[in-house]
Amino acid sequence: MPFLGTIRSQWHSQGQAVAALPAPHLAPAPLTSADGIPATWCRMECRDVPAETLYDVLHDIEYRKKWDTNVIETFDIGRLTANSDVGYYAWRCPKPLKNRDVVTLRSWLPMGSDYIIMNYSVKHPKYPPRKDMVRAVSIQTGYLIEGTGAKSCTITYLAQVDPKGSLPKWVVNKSSQFLAPKAMKKMYKACLKYPEWKQKHDPHFKPWLFPEQSRLPALALSELSLQHADSLENIDESSLAESKEDRGEGSDEDSLT
Repeated sequence: MPFLGTIRSQWHSQGQAVAALPAPHLAPAPLTSADGIPATWCRMECRDVPAETLYDVLHDIEYRKKWDTNVIETFDIGRLTANSDVGYYAWRCPKPLKNRDVVTLRSWLPMGSDYIIMNYSVKHPKYPPRKDMVRAVSIQTGYLIEGTGAKSCTITYLAQVDPKGSLPKWVVNKSSQFLAPKAMKKMYKACLKYPEWKQKHDPHFKPWLFPEQSRLPALALSELSLQHADSLENIDESSLAESKEDRGEGSDEDSLT
């Protein structure tokens, strides 16, 4: 797969450790892009987290609402095949920027002890851009999970997203140096608590593993079209200054009960 080759080659050629964290280990690094849209990627080593648990956490939309403190609203729209669906995700941006949202087609594939999840933006007639959000475009976003032991794995995260607008330099720096690694650490903490949480919340419901469990309406590919960035409005936020309340790193603690 192109994604596998891209992240592996980039890791070996550019993957110098920018941060060394006790648990988990994180290595954010720049990723070049031929089309001018910068990409962010991080690689994280997860101790005490089996690959299949991390895979479940990334799929479980109800659990994401618990640990992902950036989410405003997220839901699945419909399924295309046994391993692909369409969903909506809206997230908070650092103040005073406008919040962003996307509609994406997501696909996934288990490969033994490894797993891959990828998405890209599409247009759905029932979910046009909202007036209170800026519709961003996911060019390619995904996760590669590689099992390294019975209770350990690594995850590589790639995000190439057009935010649709001119962003201040502080936003670009904060996203690559702080926000992406912080989100990965939150994900790691969520993985440690997931087995206990799942036992109390529909423990046998995992349609990403058992597609016959899916409760989503079927979608035809003809209902969708590729979301091109040039068809959306650009927002100029380049002159906005960071708000005082967003300058601190804040707490990493989340409610996962």
